[in-house]
Amino acid sequence: MTHPTTAYDTAIVGAGFTGLVAGLRLAQAGKKVIVLESDSSAGGLAGTFDFDDGVRIEKFYHHWFNNDAFVPKLVEELGLSDLILTLPSRTGMYYNGRLWRLSTPLDVLRFSPLPFVDRLRLGWLVFQVRKVKDWKEIEHLTIREWLEPLCGKKVFELVWEPLIRSKFSVFAEDINAVWFWKKLVLRGSTRDTKGGEQLAYFRGGFGRLAEAIADRIVSLGGEIRYNTPVTGAVTEGNRIQALQTPNDDVQASNFLLTPSFKIIARILKDAPRAWIDSLERVNYLGNVCLVMELTHSLSDTYWINVNDPGFPFVGVIEHTNLDDSSHYAGRHIVFLSRYLATSDATWSMSDDEYLAFALPHLERMFPKFRRDWIKEFRIWRADYAQPVTERGYSKYVPAEETPYENALISTMAQIYPEDRGTNYAIREGQRMAERLGAPAPGGH
Repeated sequence: MTHPTTAYDTAIVGAGFTGLVAGLRLAQAGKKVIVLESDSSAGGLAGTFDFDDGVRIEKFYHHWFNNDAFVPKLVEELGLSDLILTLPSRTGMYYNGRLWRLSTPLDVLRFSPLPFVDRLRLGWLVFQVRKVKDWKEIEHLTIREWLEPLCGKKVFELVWEPLIRSKFSVFAEDINAVWFWKKLVLRGSTRDTKGGEQLAYFRGGFGRLAEAIADRIVSLGGEIRYNTPVTGAVTEGNRIQALQTPNDDVQASNFLLTPSFKIIARILKDAPRAWIDSLERVNYLGNVCLVMELTHSLSDTYWINVNDPGFPFVGVIEHTNLDDSSHYAGRHIVFLSRYLATSDATWSMSDDEYLAFALPHLERMFPKFRRDWIKEFRIWRADYAQPVTERGYSKYVPAEETPYENALISTMAQIYPEDRGTNYAIREGQRMAERLGAPAPGGH
């Protein structure tokens, strides 16, 4: 079935949060908007799925911090504030065969694998990090070059290096210090008076929030097409005339592209070579996420960072220790997340092979765990899950402008110096809509 070709004010590629929020603001401003999404549902990396028993959960784990301002404002606007859960987070570290709680300053002081003076250095790090006022001062340094002198070699190698390796895989020694600095500053500012951390979650999953935004766009006269990959663009001089899809060419006055740089490079393949090269310059890591629905809980900790060598996951995230299992038919939801180059052998494993690869590690960590606890599992893969911010990133990351005067790009790799996240995707979607002619929220 082909759609009749219609001219829109703005055509948006991608129904992640940046594309959806831009679409919402433009539709609210009376613009004729279409959003083109290759997946079957909205939300991008924050999309949800249903287990066979109807339990709904994210494909990749999600929460937001209590100092994230853009998510709750949008939720309130949509009349869904009663679905926000704010909960204390229980975090820990698995090291040398046992689980250590690291949620409060007191927990840090009890962390006996480090000599006492190094525990003090670990606790003091948050205050040292706050002294950096201009992130560009440290952008020329790798995380190791910046962090090791601050906290000492022992703290770096035991606490931080395993996490950086888990997160950045083959690029672990290339990431600039800004990524880590921003993480520590943000986390330090989410603590309550006792040093504990509060996290927020949208009941039913962020995909449910994405669907609510999509519904609002449609109710305002906008259009969203799912299962519609954009394969190319029709250009004339320095303007885009239309986007090509398997069904038809979609004409518009303006265009906003929100996928990864690699996908944008394929869509706008006729752009000048130097610009395409600048898109290709940014590296990404893929993510494989194993989501399990269990009959029993693994532990009482929400997020366990694993600092034992040889454990091939960023951590063990037991979602139902954040949002109670009673909301998931009494099941326990566990995420095992792995960042890797898509050339890694485990990337191309079948789902059953990947489960078989993962379970021995889980059994080593939780000796009581039994394979018959797994009621169901799913494995999700994202090719471009994590942009790699190398030294001097701000000097080579492509700008929002493109070689085409009527096209902008806005991707999670441009949120820098922040790291990707739903909160910033919402912020950027609003900003892009303003650049495309929508008034600022609250404006006229």
